[in-house]
Amino acid sequence: MSLFQSKSSTTIAQGRMTRRVLMTMVPILLLAGCAALSKPAIPSQNIYVLNELPAVQTSPVRHDLVLAVSPMQTRPGFDTPQMAYTQRTHELSYFVTSRWADLPARMLEPLVIQTLEQTESFRAITQTPGAVPAELRLETELTLLHQDFTTHPSRVQLTLRARLIDVRNKRVLAVRQFDDSENATSEDAYGGVNASNRLVPRMLKQLADFCVSEAVLR
Repeated sequence: MSLFQSKSSTTIAQGRMTRRVLMTMVPILLLAGCAALSKPAIPSQNIYVLNELPAVQTSPVRHDLVLAVSPMQTRPGFDTPQMAYTQRTHELSYFVTSRWADLPARMLEPLVIQTLEQTESFRAITQTPGAVPAELRLETELTLLHQDFTTHPSRVQLTLRARLIDVRNKRVLAVRQFDDSENATSEDAYGGVNASNRLVPRMLKQLADFCVSEAVLR
């Protein structure tokens, strides 16, 4: 065999080996590329609720009136199940792995109705729109619910605005804003959840007292 033939055979053998290596590597590279393009794992979510009611005693004041409770409105920034917190003035952030089970306003609405029913001060408590005509309507707006980390310990701040309306005469009987805060027991979302569930019953009690005292039709 000549030297030229020997070199040709060697070249052909090397080419075959290179092709086999490439054929082996291509699937591996494709799989690596797919893995790189796959979506990152989504962290698991901790879901929390607002469900604490105040211990409300039956009110001695009786109103022969039907009170309709309108759906609670929400200010922008808090109309989301995301749990809000702040670390700087005028800046709102949200926890990544913790959220409310529903919009805070939707969780608060049944608590408002249950608290008012506990007073036994009204002939009936209904929701609007409803089939039963009402003499009074309660309108509420959640304007603030966040955990404030600019203080230590952090604290939950809650603000609720209420309007009591004389439906028949189409006039506002009273307007009040309720502001309260509660220190968190731990510097995390769960500490804020516990603080919120201590704070909410106090505000519900104040709201019920407001409705009972201002429900006077003139």
